[in-house]
Amino acid sequence: MSSSPHALAPDDVVRTHEESAAQEREALLVLDPLLAFLDEHAIGSGEPEIAPIGDGHSNHTFLVTRGGRSVVLRRPPRGELAPSAHDVLREARVISAVGPAGVRVPAVLAVGNDPSIIGKPFYVMEAVAGEVIGDRVPAALDTPEQRRALSFELVDALAELHAVPWRAAGLEGFGRPSGYAERQIRRFLALWEVNRTRAIPAVERVAAWLGANLPDSPPATIVHGDYRLGNVMFASAAPARLNAILDWEMSTIGDPLADLGYLCMMWSEADDPEGGLFELNTVTRAQGFPARAELVARYEERSGRAMRDIRWYTVLALWKAAVFMEGNFKRATSGLSDDPFSKTFGDGVIDLARRAEAVTRG
Repeated sequence: MSSSPHALAPDDVVRTHEESAAQEREALLVLDPLLAFLDEHAIGSGEPEIAPIGDGHSNHTFLVTRGGRSVVLRRPPRGELAPSAHDVLREARVISAVGPAGVRVPAVLAVGNDPSIIGKPFYVMEAVAGEVIGDRVPAALDTPEQRRALSFELVDALAELHAVPWRAAGLEGFGRPSGYAERQIRRFLALWEVNRTRAIPAVERVAAWLGANLPDSPPATIVHGDYRLGNVMFASAAPARLNAILDWEMSTIGDPLADLGYLCMMWSEADDPEGGLFELNTVTRAQGFPARAELVARYEERSGRAMRDIRWYTVLALWKAAVFMEGNFKRATSGLSDDPFSKTFGDGVIDLARRAEAVTRG
């Protein structure tokens, strides 16, 4: 499991709820009730070592090691949250459902659905060995051949997810199979009203364009909602092998092409203009990484679906990213997050909205 660039803040972990209540901000982990919960589920023993992992821009993720056993705990951010946002219990439900169907996910070990334990709902899952690719590729995979292979692993794992019979997997009611595109627009417009810190007219204009140009969606599948290179884990050794899909916060039942469009939006090619603050994976500019058109062709081959309107799905992905990152910016500037990257999102959100609007014009 990859480490995090963020360190624990002094008020992140406390022993008791009384200590948390005495702080200006709520604690992220309250040890005494958390350790009792872990003991109840036979997850390690003794005092823990705790380290944050991942980017830390949304839900909080911690590596918890006790008694020689390491697990991963995931919980929402501090403060009041928009309805349906940062729902880690949904994450735990979908991971528990798709794992037995062969999707590459960690096993969920326990779910803390009682907020009185640490202050918010949370779940605990197994710690998977491997690396998340951010600004570098693991040495064993850093050749043109392995870069290409890991890219197609990424697409193949997505096609596997979309092939899961979601009703048989126990996800009836997890999302509505029809009307996904319209719901995304409504949901993220509502989220924008909660998240926004200023007026950005391009956000509303792009929403109107999306609503006026709805595509004909294929039959519904499980949708990850944030599927990109930085949200999966690869084994460190060659040959390239994707061994875990992470960060299921945005998952639902809906249009599978939304995942493919989002993946392509996040994928940089060697001759693309610089993407600015939100170009999260510049490594894909290196030799061996396939072009976006090759990713689409691979997905079409493996899934049997045709990408009908890449422009609409790309605009949707950019627009959703702008809305979501505005929420991170709001939490960071109001003191609810220690993530220094989120505090730089002010101009970046405007840039994302403008990029989305530019794509609407072709």
